[in-house]
Amino acid sequence: MANLKDLAEHLGLSQATVSRALNGYSTVNQDTRRKVQEAARQLNYRPNTSARRLATGRAGAYGLVLDQSDDLLNDPHFVDFLAGFTQELAAQDLDVMLTSAEGLATYRRYASTGKVDGFVISAPKVKDARVAALTEMAFPFVVHGQTEADAPYAFYDIANERAFHDATRLLLNLGHRRIALINGPTDTMFARQRLDGFKKAFAEKSLQTEPRLIHHATMSEDEGYALTRQLFAGSEPPTAILCSSTLQTLGLTRRLREEGLEMGRDVSVISHDDGLSSMKTENFSVPLTVTRAPIREAGQEIARMLVALGNGAKVDTQQKTAPVELIVRASTSAAPQE
Repeated sequence: MANLKDLAEHLGLSQATVSRALNGYSTVNQDTRRKVQEAARQLNYRPNTSARRLATGRAGAYGLVLDQSDDLLNDPHFVDFLAGFTQELAAQDLDVMLTSAEGLATYRRYASTGKVDGFVISAPKVKDARVAALTEMAFPFVVHGQTEADAPYAFYDIANERAFHDATRLLLNLGHRRIALINGPTDTMFARQRLDGFKKAFAEKSLQTEPRLIHHATMSEDEGYALTRQLFAGSEPPTAILCSSTLQTLGLTRRLREEGLEMGRDVSVISHDDGLSSMKTENFSVPLTVTRAPIREAGQEIARMLVALGNGAKVDTQQKTAPVELIVRASTSAAPQE
């Protein structure tokens, strides 16, 4: 295994130039960076982490702060996100600091003591205090989603509004009018975006949504089950349901079976699909029509954004909204004749 001195001697460059190239500094031209990175792979170079931290003044780690009220380690969405995030950072010999706390104190403490070089802000609220606090501190962060803020910030989001607009339009074009929405919590930005897309599709056809068919809940199987039971308790149940997560859809399908109803025949169902490694939507008993945006890729991209910010990239160059694919399968069909 080569060290920095070996790598520099092999390339005929100074150790300082090699170090700057490996750390992505813009003062090193692209050809030199490429040669250094290739040689590092060939010689199996691994940096001295302690030396690098002393030289750069960086922690070499990025923070994820979990809300104490959440059981995220049992959430397949979080697990897949974390897998992508850690894999991308590990490829650059960078670490992840994972902790749990309530409020802003942990963010301020980790930032002020230099324990991490930046944060991921996950599950952002419509107005998120974490974004305001870290912006005021001028401390690097990337939001997984978006929020309402007074200053520009780095973010990675998906086209939530467009995705749910297109999914709703598909159902409307199939003749459905009583369409239910099982959405995320009301105080999250993604849920607001998805509701906006849902309503926009109705408005384009000069139709009104039915408030009784719109529900907000945590992204869990139990909530999907309970809300589906509620939706079918009345005299005019929905002919189609749009779900914000595959976990909700698991509960939905369980309740539909108990009602003696079949997806795609009696009720059309569309779910948002985060491309979870543990839950393939094409393998449901009736393959699901989905809006798909893999969450593992979000983790990878956010890791790259954080590293770029650490290397001096401007915030407004680290803003991305990824497209969402609508995949039509057997769980959607024409509205039943009444």
